[in-house]
Amino acid sequence: MRNDIQHLTPRQIVAELDKYIIGQHDAKRNVAIALRNRIRRMNVKSDIQKDIVPNNILMIGSTGVGKTEIARRLAKIANAPFTKVEASKFTEVGYVGRDVESMVRDLVEQAVHLVRDQKNEAVKEKASESVEEIILDILIPPVKSAGFVRQGTSISTDFNPDQASEEELNERTRDRFREKLKNGELEERKIEINVKQSPPVGVGMIGNGMMDDASMAGIQDMISGMMPKRTKKRKVSIAEARKILMEEETSKLIDFDEVKEEAIRLAENNGIIFIDEIDKIASKSGKGSGGPDVSREGVQRDLLPIVEGSSVNTKYGIINTDHVLFIAAGAFHVSKPSDLIPELQGRFPIRVELSSLTEDDFYRILKEPKNALTKQYQALFEAEEVYLDFNDEAIREIARLAFKINEEVENIGARRLHTVVSHLLNDFLFDVPDTIEANSKIMITKEMVAERLSSLVQNRDLSQYIL
Repeated sequence: MRNDIQHLTPRQIVAELDKYIIGQHDAKRNVAIALRNRIRRMNVKSDIQKDIVPNNILMIGSTGVGKTEIARRLAKIANAPFTKVEASKFTEVGYVGRDVESMVRDLVEQAVHLVRDQKNEAVKEKASESVEEIILDILIPPVKSAGFVRQGTSISTDFNPDQASEEELNERTRDRFREKLKNGELEERKIEINVKQSPPVGVGMIGNGMMDDASMAGIQDMISGMMPKRTKKRKVSIAEARKILMEEETSKLIDFDEVKEEAIRLAENNGIIFIDEIDKIASKSGKGSGGPDVSREGVQRDLLPIVEGSSVNTKYGIINTDHVLFIAAGAFHVSKPSDLIPELQGRFPIRVELSSLTEDDFYRILKEPKNALTKQYQALFEAEEVYLDFNDEAIREIARLAFKINEEVENIGARRLHTVVSHLLNDFLFDVPDTIEANSKIMITKEMVAERLSSLVQNRDLSQYIL
């Protein structure tokens, strides 16, 4: 996918986002331009390349309108390391809790996973050949003899078992079992394998608790590397043994130092950090007023160097955040973007206001996206061989009721659809497969929606349904 990204235009990126997110055209345009600018920067030949910094984006909109989904889908399109954090969970340096640098360490972890998966894919074929030989050695231990050298070709058709040596018979048997392994005929058979076990390492509080997470993780890795690796015998099926051994063999074929270097480069140039609930750390009064606001402003000041670009120590090495794309989001119901400290505001030059969802948006959300809620429930019922269908009027009615509840109670955006559809289908989900048997068909009509959801609409409290 990474090579294809080079050819993705902003319009194509928006078209990809449209498959999962309804509306919010401005937000999609801005993130598409931000992603394309990264590709453009990587293709700049002159020295100015390192001075081109990303334009970080601040999304403003109420909950459930698609802020997080836009950022997450963008990262998937870019095949980029992505991490989502909530600003309200951070504490100022000196307080007990997570510090802001942990989000950069999380990003590097994601990059390591991405690079490792790509490397695993590259050595998959070679590793599976090694795994096959290990399993064969357990099933049919080879007979070693100085006088027998196996040729690259298979044993001739005029093979005579009475005249064959022990080595030839052994190799013939191994070939038969190799064929069975390839055909998946022995997957349930139990074999005994040696599994490597890393001893648990418990490092207590070192340096009176002044050591950061990266240093602590580094010390733990170093100690676990020094301690002898123990093996434990386990009796497992060949299918399970294949998975365990595959992991061990791929790790032998991959240079982890190379993985770390590549992951750091990927995180630095392609990483996306999504900071949600940034409005929760905005000081409502606009100036420090004691109490929790002091901590809020402290978190903002801790965020500032990370977003501006600084070097962060991680257990995989030092990462520079100059070219990491930061997307911040918040509802800003109580506070305003101008309540953030001016320096932080300046680091999010692109402001996008996401519009509230309309009744028509709800209708489209239920029908169009690849992962639409109606399609998810149809898949769940189909797993029990029960076929669920919604007529168009029913979908219209669900959208109307969800929109009405949002207006009257609390606007939680598209998440309200989960409440409504769950309430509508819970009885059916409970009855499958006891009362509603396999091969049954359920058609959801407008009348059924109105009847089943009337109590939900009439009950103004609805506290049990607010997500």
